[in-house]
Amino acid sequence: MPSNQQIIEEALERIDAGYVFPAKIPAIEAAIGDHLAAGAYEGLDGPALCEAVTAHLQEVCPDKHLRLLWTDEPQSSAPADADGGRAAFLALLRAEGQGIRRVERLEGNVGLIELRRVATAAEGASAIGAAMQLVAHSSALVLDLRACLGGSPEGAAMWCSYFFPDDQVHLNDIHDRRTDTTRQFWTTAHLPAPRYLDRPVHVLTSGTTFSAGEDIAYTLQANGRAVVLGETTRGGAHPTTRYTVTDHIQVTVPTARAINTVTGTNWEGVGVVPDVPVPADQALEEALRTASRQIPSQPG
Repeated sequence: MPSNQQIIEEALERIDAGYVFPAKIPAIEAAIGDHLAAGAYEGLDGPALCEAVTAHLQEVCPDKHLRLLWTDEPQSSAPADADGGRAAFLALLRAEGQGIRRVERLEGNVGLIELRRVATAAEGASAIGAAMQLVAHSSALVLDLRACLGGSPEGAAMWCSYFFPDDQVHLNDIHDRRTDTTRQFWTTAHLPAPRYLDRPVHVLTSGTTFSAGEDIAYTLQANGRAVVLGETTRGGAHPTTRYTVTDHIQVTVPTARAINTVTGTNWEGVGVVPDVPVPADQALEEALRTASRQIPSQPG
């Protein structure tokens, strides 16, 4: 079993090799090194060590994805598992209906989709399409992201594609430090369900909404395609790779950053700020009130 010092040193090596903002690495190493020299991590068990190191990382570099994580289940470091957790993530999505918790038609012909995770575009396309097909003829849509914990940037782009008329909308870019490349994300040309156009879209957020869930809210808001209601989100915008340090400890390293084409920046550290601030548990009720005012009354 490696010592706490060895665990921290390996975590710092991973951060040094991949963190998306290399200019911040000397400050990170100096701060953690000072705490290490002061004995701050001596005698800590695994969970306490992860909590302490993460807190110190956040103090010097408030990046919500930069963390040391404890997992109760042992994590294999075998080459077969060296996929950044992708296989486990895909299995989780399959078990959870590709992240779609519920689809409903509410009073007033308002569609509701509750999303807990953002599936990959490749595996999630049919499920996303099925959800959008069910709300295709609604008069307004509520996309509930209040408990969305994140997922795939490709999947976020696919969800957003339904709210734009064609494949000509440049949504955002992701710059990867390791490869020094920038990938563009555009709306998708071909979708398995009708696009949702010319009708109100309301996105619900909370302090739990994170990562790819924030991506959807931020992108639709920045493009003027949705009204965001609820609470400011957690503020994690950097795609991240997990590295196994011990059987139970992983370091998560943001290796890329998102750049929105409208704002030129992202939601890292600040979250998605709602257009209509309201406690998260009241956001759906407020969205339905707003929708009822926007939907043209039907002839009696």
